[in-house]
Amino acid sequence: MRRTPPSSVSSTSINATSFRLLAPLRRTPGGRGSPVSLSDRAYAAIRDEILRGQLRPGMPLSRRRLAQELGMSVLPVTDALRRLEADGLVESRARAGTRVRVPSDADIRALYELREALESQSSRLFAQKAKPAERRELKALAGRVDALFNRLHASGDDPAFRFTVHSQHVRLHMFIAQHARNHLLTEMIERNHVLILNWLFDVGARRSPLPPDFHAQLVEALVSGDPEVADTAMRGHVRYGLAEIRGNFDALEASEWRERKRPRVDRPVRGTQAKK
Repeated sequence: MRRTPPSSVSSTSINATSFRLLAPLRRTPGGRGSPVSLSDRAYAAIRDEILRGQLRPGMPLSRRRLAQELGMSVLPVTDALRRLEADGLVESRARAGTRVRVPSDADIRALYELREALESQSSRLFAQKAKPAERRELKALAGRVDALFNRLHASGDDPAFRFTVHSQHVRLHMFIAQHARNHLLTEMIERNHVLILNWLFDVGARRSPLPPDFHAQLVEALVSGDPEVADTAMRGHVRYGLAEIRGNFDALEASEWRERKRPRVDRPVRGTQAKK
């Protein structure tokens, strides 16, 4: 994939980066026009359900049931779950089963420390390198993201709208990373899934609404041009609500690993008749 030169980062490249984070489908070998494989379809469908909050942390994942719902065999579903486990969205345990990942307290702390390190640096670079038009665009994007989060709290449990809100949230943070103009830093944010896992944590464990102008306040610091101010603001932004998320995930740690079996219905043995 071609990299955007440091001197000309476009809105198109931002959207492309956000799309890679949200739907990184890989086509099967065979040249141009190769169809998306069954494994890719299963991966995208299950990932979508997790990020929409319809498959929540701790929910057991039955390969057979997923295969039936997706209209395919168990094999591509198994491969999709393996890829989702590598992404950190799913976890498996021998002789126990597979479920949507319930991160341990150590997992959450490590992810937040990594995200803070990466995003505070991207904020410092944005404050130094972003052009005036890019600063104005980020302020407008922050206003839209805050408005969406405010509506999300008022709208109740709407998985489709929640997906839209978090998609735009990822877009905002990737906009900052792209306009920091350090492609290695941007790739590290993508490769370590720090924004997608943060999304999972928010959907699974955040209950309190964000402050009304939460992202606008962050962006005011970033567009100030002062890297120290930008660094401090991003660190506070990343840490916000961490204690709540850690506490709520603690309650999910003992979740069941397998789906509960349906009640058994006794049927007459073949070849026998009920006595009259």
